[in-house]
Amino acid sequence: MTNQDVFQIISTTRAMRRLKPDPLPDDMIVTILEAAVCAPNSGNRQGWRFLVVKDPLIKSAVQRIYKRAYDAVAAPMYNAATTPPGVTPEKYARQHAAVEYLTDHFDEAPVWIVACLDEGTVGDDPVKTTVSRFAGASIYPAVQNMLLAARALGLGATLTTRHLIYEAEANAALGLPPGVYSYAILPIGYPIGNFGPVARAALSEIVFGDRYGETWAALNNDNR
Repeated sequence: MTNQDVFQIISTTRAMRRLKPDPLPDDMIVTILEAAVCAPNSGNRQGWRFLVVKDPLIKSAVQRIYKRAYDAVAAPMYNAATTPPGVTPEKYARQHAAVEYLTDHFDEAPVWIVACLDEGTVGDDPVKTTVSRFAGASIYPAVQNMLLAARALGLGATLTTRHLIYEAEANAALGLPPGVYSYAILPIGYPIGNFGPVARAALSEIVFGDRYGETWAALNNDNR
């Protein structure tokens, strides 16, 4: 693999929310998980845990929670949102339609990988921790590795955290033990549609030099 291949995969790993229900070979999922555990994590403690979900009853139970979260939070948010930087109104409308599609067909994705952290227990009680910036550093790099690995294998996937709006219910439906918390669900399948470049704001709008708000000189004459 060349440097160009790496950057091509990164730049075309967009959220693929429309997935075929066709079964996936287990060896592809194993490859994705092997990529996950190559990720950096705090102190190399490797507290990540990954739940591979294929059971239709489990997926159906979580999908109902997911749909309720869409109706209560996600749909109003999208309806009130302005078009993000680097995206046309037409593309943003298509994104919203894809979000609706995923909501209605979430349980039809052949495989979910639920990314979790085992935060431990004290006696019989889960450790009472406040979600912080630190925790995500030990799981979200692994999530990104999985998204990139899925893209390299020609599989569609997306990172979704909407189930966390009703976290306790979702974790119970997933059967997570005390002290283990889910941080994301990745529905994975063969994509309906094509991979393509992501749409983002120009670097000059979001990158600063030395002091927040000051233009970085390297981007002065650059359209990036």
